[in-house]
Amino acid sequence: MTDVTPSNAELTDRFAGFVLGMAVGDALGLPREGLSRRRALRIFGTSQLQHGLFFGRGMVSDDTEHMRLTALALLAEPADSARFATCLASKLRWWLIALPAGVGLATARSIIRLWLGWPAFRSGVRSAGNGPAMRAGILGLCLHRNHDLLRDFVCASTRITHVDPQAEAGAQIIALATGESIRSGDRPIDPAQFLQVCQELTTDGAWLTALQSVESAVHAHETAAEFAARIGLERGVTGYMVHTVSAVLFCWLRWPGEFRRPVEEIVLLGGDADSTAAILGGLAGASCGVNAIPPEWLENLIEWPCSVRWMQSRLAVALHHRFESDVVCTPESRLSPLPWGINSLAILGRNLVFLVIVLAHGLRRLLPPY
Repeated sequence: MTDVTPSNAELTDRFAGFVLGMAVGDALGLPREGLSRRRALRIFGTSQLQHGLFFGRGMVSDDTEHMRLTALALLAEPADSARFATCLASKLRWWLIALPAGVGLATARSIIRLWLGWPAFRSGVRSAGNGPAMRAGILGLCLHRNHDLLRDFVCASTRITHVDPQAEAGAQIIALATGESIRSGDRPIDPAQFLQVCQELTTDGAWLTALQSVESAVHAHETAAEFAARIGLERGVTGYMVHTVSAVLFCWLRWPGEFRRPVEEIVLLGGDADSTAAILGGLAGASCGVNAIPPEWLENLIEWPCSVRWMQSRLAVALHHRFESDVVCTPESRLSPLPWGINSLAILGRNLVFLVIVLAHGLRRLLPPY
């Protein structure tokens, strides 16, 4: 795979690109979540993709929140995967109490098990949902220099909520892809070589077939809609890990070095559009940097207290400084939780407002045109 050493300035830009790219993709895809491609086009039209949740503005859902919680746990526990998992599990418990408007069934069941006393390494349920992929990208971004450590952290993060091997394989692939994005930037990635490495992560037949389909479709220069039809997803990308990650990999490899085009393509596929666009947005942002994100997509993202400014100037900067320095992570070098952490009451207030907006948007989707 690509072996390039980006400059410090490039890395700073790409860390911010990942964090904001994931948030932007999440917000763009959220209004179309659960809609088929055809139904979404009927409601939103065929004009250039813009935020559509609340009067031309966008807000993030659980995908970005999982990334944020994982980042904070990683900053607190950067060296020991077991301690990291315990820290992340604690954050997920309190996150659920703050009434998030969107949470997957498997994730909710697992967090309830955490509240009932299950330890982080036993709380996951048998599911191949895409929840672990929401958390894997930030791990790949920060730990890509140490493959063994990255594998252990992705495994620990996954098993808090999901224990199906297909879910873990998908999370490992997204972490690997993010590491490749941060190293290569806008330089070409050899799809066949990268997908070959992915195939070495699993022996599962469904995964091997999906990865071969991605390679064939990229080689044939198919559109996203043609690829979706190839793997039976004409009505939208499902929340099944194999489907989600396959669609993300195709768009990332099909339009390398771009941000707008691959994100638009995957959002327009419909289905679990917020998750697919969030994961892809992180990959594209890590490749292209924050300046490649269309300014209107950032300006019309309304988030508080975890604002665009907070994500870029505080969270991304802290991650870059911590994980791209020459300091080796040891138990003694763990950082305490960020002193500028977000107030829980502020998060609860934001979530209540978000819930009202989501419910109003849901009612709108019941109306014509059909």
